[in-house]
Amino acid sequence: MAAADTDVPLEETLLMVVGRGTSDPDANGSISKICRMLWEGIGFGWGEVCFSGVTFPLVAPGLEHAARLGYRRILVFPYFLFTGILVNRVYDITDQVAAQYPDIEFLKAGYLNDHPKVIDTFEARVHGIGTGDNAMNCQLCKYREQVVGFEAHQGLPQMSHHHHVEGIGTNASGDGDHGHDHDHDHDDHGHQHPPHPHAEHPHGPGKRNPEAVE
Repeated sequence: MAAADTDVPLEETLLMVVGRGTSDPDANGSISKICRMLWEGIGFGWGEVCFSGVTFPLVAPGLEHAARLGYRRILVFPYFLFTGILVNRVYDITDQVAAQYPDIEFLKAGYLNDHPKVIDTFEARVHGIGTGDNAMNCQLCKYREQVVGFEAHQGLPQMSHHHHVEGIGTNASGDGDHGHDHDHDHDDHGHQHPPHPHAEHPHGPGKRNPEAVE
């Protein structure tokens, strides 16, 4: 925002946090928490979340919805550690949606990368291995508890989407589901994922594959 040519007040700026997207609503909920903390902490006029794949809303319908809320600027923040096809696709879709709404300024923030706070967090986690305080919050993990809409997933092996990322038209991606230390079997190959209860949501991968947008 500091590097932008225009001066748009925070109260007229919408923050769009883009998560990786998983079939675990608890992990997706973490993106909503990040959005709220940034929204409230920095003072944006509004905050929204969307996802690059697997769940809904995907980036394009998320941005199209945000564009109708009446804010002068939309700041798109990919909450990713690394660049690659996913972040590039987020930026490409942002450009496509921006072309449809020329009266709104779309800014593309950088991904997390090697921000000093990220490095500090990794260092703390490494030290935590030795002290045993790397506790993860698994209270709402769909594999451990009965989560509304995902009741049939309780007790199933935890599975990643790294070799067939739903909704982005590629098989080259990193592991999307959150990892934690409790009794799940981790099987990344030769498995069938339990169906997402809303796989055909109008703003999800079943209907809105980003490759087909515009």
